[in-house]
Amino acid sequence: MSTTYDDLAADSVEASPVPGRGRRPLTVAATVFAAVLLLVVAFGAGWFAHSRNHPGDDSVEAGFARDMSTHHAQAVEMAMLALNKSNQPDLRLLAGEIAQAQQAQIGMMQTWLREWNLQPTGHKPPMTWMKDGASLMKNGLMPGMASPQDMTRLRNATGADFDKLFLHLMQLHHLGGIHMVEGILAESHEADVTWLAQAMANNQRAELQFIQEIQTKIGA
Repeated sequence: MSTTYDDLAADSVEASPVPGRGRRPLTVAATVFAAVLLLVVAFGAGWFAHSRNHPGDDSVEAGFARDMSTHHAQAVEMAMLALNKSNQPDLRLLAGEIAQAQQAQIGMMQTWLREWNLQPTGHKPPMTWMKDGASLMKNGLMPGMASPQDMTRLRNATGADFDKLFLHLMQLHHLGGIHMVEGILAESHEADVTWLAQAMANNQRAELQFIQEIQTKIGA
């Protein structure tokens, strides 16, 4: 039975670490990101798109690469705001990791599309590549994405209000991203795509634990 978006949210709450246990979630996430960078340096971005029969324009792989690039881009914007506005060391550490890891992943997914001779954007609406994906769209937004109003609030917030809002919005963002990853893992057999998708899920689950640690620490 597939995991639902609500199940992910419930699992996140149940997995909340005991305060003071340490920074293992961030360590795991950083390890995943380091592995990504090592592979890029060692083999070059083209290695991730070597399949003899490239996915087509209407494939689930192309849809995922396009939609997740857009999804990631918002997370990077949010993380850059946190680096500029927050004074919380742990939150800034988290934001820096999110910005670096997700920007690197955007680069990989855009490289796939170029190697597949596809455009960065397609003719189909977002989320139509995923089974029942269209039903997950809310007000034109993919799962977990912050609304324009939420982004305006985040840009205008300061101090503790900013920290709490950032953590809340990024928590929802990661949960939505994991749901999209589960969608591609259920549909695709393209080795490079499923490898990166699984790395995304592992990374974001670790970051969700770290988000909960920070929320507990600052009383969010």
